[in-house]
Amino acid sequence: MRASALLLLFAMGLGVMAPGCIPAIGIPPSEMVQATPALLSLPEPASGTQHTLAPPHTLPVAETHGAARMSDGIELPYVQWRPTLRPVEGIVVALHGFNDYRNAFATVGPLLAASGQAVYAYDQRGFGLNQRAGHWGGVERMTADLSQITDLVHAKHPGKPITLLGLSMGGAVVLSALAAPIPPAADRAILVAPAVWGRATMPFYQRAALWLGAHTVPWMTLTGRGLKRWASDHLDMLRRLGRDPLVVKETRIEAIWGLVNLMDAALEAGPPAAVPSLILYGQHDQIVPAQPLCRLLDRDWAQAPYQPRMALYPEGWHMLLRDLNGPVVLRDVMAWLEDRKVALPSGSEAPGGWPDGLCGPRRIVAPAP
Repeated sequence: MRASALLLLFAMGLGVMAPGCIPAIGIPPSEMVQATPALLSLPEPASGTQHTLAPPHTLPVAETHGAARMSDGIELPYVQWRPTLRPVEGIVVALHGFNDYRNAFATVGPLLAASGQAVYAYDQRGFGLNQRAGHWGGVERMTADLSQITDLVHAKHPGKPITLLGLSMGGAVVLSALAAPIPPAADRAILVAPAVWGRATMPFYQRAALWLGAHTVPWMTLTGRGLKRWASDHLDMLRRLGRDPLVVKETRIEAIWGLVNLMDAALEAGPPAAVPSLILYGQHDQIVPAQPLCRLLDRDWAQAPYQPRMALYPEGWHMLLRDLNGPVVLRDVMAWLEDRKVALPSGSEAPGGWPDGLCGPRRIVAPAP
């Protein structure tokens, strides 16, 4: 999730209020169609048309581009990286953060592919090269997109374990989707700084300010200029993001409202209990506060099939995989993908899935009925 977007919640006191009054803005009803979901091949982008933030690599990895057609006819652009000198051992479906797009994985994707994973990173509805970029697609539609894409990838790679990798807002989509009555057909989940700053953890003035803006000027756009908060310590990477034309720079209030609705749903859903999961968070995260994350983790796991594993990185910021400390985090991800029971190489794992230094003594909060 990009700092200049989510930090609008700090800048204007915008944060929260009850969902339901502002409609999600996606495809106009007159343009809605019924279509058969499919993975479509696209020609390779012409030289100079990609907005790649990573330098060219010489890894034994193939890169292809396509579009995932959803049941309503929308086609979500995606990029796939796959190993060329070894068999595919697993599949990673990668979801970017707020105001970002699939290029969030331009460095991580090839490295994961070189380790044996086939990585599919797609532009979520309302972002990147999608129609109506900058408009919010809706929680139900975004989680349905994830389920449909997971089904398509599963059909293309039968028998291979599927991992959902969500960054910030992408993590919130994963949490919400896995809590749905019919969750995505995934085997594992990795949540990197998941966006769970829901209404239950915000003060009244923030809820009131967002409600007022969303109900009076939902079309108004805001920026995070002048804020003294940072998403990462990798300043050169942040500058390149600022120059990337596909990264949303001015955020509509209705999109912030939609994001908070999503974070509400993710916080209420809680960590995945039916599939193994890994949750990663940076000690210096200035975008998603610690309190919501601690509330997310503080559940009764006595009856759950799986308790999430959690790592806290003392040198980590919000954009953990793109921070200067990113290679350390990526090694942990790769180790967990290879063997989810192995100790993380960084030694940053919180015993029992609870970071005492961040959250204090554990206080069990039962999930909402």
